[in-house]
Amino acid sequence: MPRTLDPDVRRALAARIRYYNEMGIYDFYRRPATVRTVEIASAIANEEEIAVSQHSLDPGEEMSPRKATAVAIPVAEENIFEVIALKPEQSVSDPVKALKIIREDLGDCTRCVLHKQGRKQIVFGVGNPKAELMFVGEGPGADEDAQGEPFVGRAGQLLNNMIKAMGIERQDVYIANIVKCRPPGNRTPEREECDTCSPFLMRQIAVVKPKVIVALGAVAAKTLLAMNASMMQLRGRFYDFRPAGLRSNDPNWDGCKLAVTYHPAFLLRDPRQKGEAWKDLQMVMKELGMKAPKANA
Repeated sequence: MPRTLDPDVRRALAARIRYYNEMGIYDFYRRPATVRTVEIASAIANEEEIAVSQHSLDPGEEMSPRKATAVAIPVAEENIFEVIALKPEQSVSDPVKALKIIREDLGDCTRCVLHKQGRKQIVFGVGNPKAELMFVGEGPGADEDAQGEPFVGRAGQLLNNMIKAMGIERQDVYIANIVKCRPPGNRTPEREECDTCSPFLMRQIAVVKPKVIVALGAVAAKTLLAMNASMMQLRGRFYDFRPAGLRSNDPNWDGCKLAVTYHPAFLLRDPRQKGEAWKDLQMVMKELGMKAPKANA
């Protein structure tokens, strides 16, 4: 027989939901229901008038900046609520069309302050929508802002050379950034800017479904991994990675490996670290079963 939800637990849950609502998080789902989870879901729905269910966005609906942020809410012992973002692109099998849907959802974005700090255009992403390998940087620079494509300046030329050294071409991989607007003066993106923009990157990753992601630099690494550590600590190993707040519509893809290396712009400033970056890429190549091309005699 169902038990009555303890009033203290109910109030605690209601307070927690209000907290996440204030952060801009509204979509919640529940794991396979038990009698206890049904009670809790019903109580929260009555208290906060929110829907605890799988929620699909309409193609034209505006996405709250933090809707796709992964959140785990401890409830009672084994019962846990998590945010899940069921996005319109998940009903599309063609990754080209799916990426287009995400780009249309992004629109002429004004979600953070970067839109009014001198950007010329949004820099979405480029490359093979079915790539096994994906590179993620921190944000566009002046050349990228002018051309609307990531990594086309001096750092981009070095990245192209790094990709060629792996035995593949730029068009074989997918390239994107944590933030899609140029920070003024090429400054480091701020935390709020990364948190606001990264949900769109997570959706891109879920569409491309790479086998390996290479995070270029500390900002990309710390944002994707949600951890604060030095490059020395982050490099040299693989991390299991799944896009925060999303589940892929492909049952055969449950995430990928993530490696960290230096940003090409940093390598331009300190060429001595190119050898270390090459070690990171060799680790990635081994994971993907790739062999470096033989040097010309």
